[in-house]
Amino acid sequence: MASSGGELGGFFDHHVQKAVCDTRAKYREGRRPRAVRVYTINLESRYLLIQGVPAVGAMKELVERFALYGAIEQYNALDEYPAEDFTEVYLIKFMNLQSARIAKRKMDEQSFFGGLLHVCYAPEFETVEETRKKLQERKAYIAKATKNKGMESLLLKPMCQEF
Repeated sequence: MASSGGELGGFFDHHVQKAVCDTRAKYREGRRPRAVRVYTINLESRYLLIQGVPAVGAMKELVERFALYGAIEQYNALDEYPAEDFTEVYLIKFMNLQSARIAKRKMDEQSFFGGLLHVCYAPEFETVEETRKKLQERKAYIAKATKNKGMESLLLKPMCQEF
């Protein structure tokens, strides 16, 4: 899974930006070309890794921009993380997972101080307790959603009367 041998703060394969998918069906193409990637609940995280931030001391502006999508619990620069020349890497932890999802979707490949940001999930920074809580929340959400679906299908099913 990890190129760095798995140590925290190292370089992981899921942090690498993927190429644009050119084999999608025509009807599936959106306004802008995208890489296609499927995320499981284990791969999603409240922690976002932001790469490609120009090294001009713009941490305050970066945090303000990401705070538009939800409350931020903590943030810091990752000095030991490998980065391109004249760029920095930041780690932002959101209060909830949905805010992190929205921020990732909206901010990935956005221009920021003359550079393009690459935003990816960083589940390796989660503690065991955070992962356990995330999985329990997802399990409860699925149970609630499937329970409601069962009730809807019963209500929408036409009553058949035989004559």
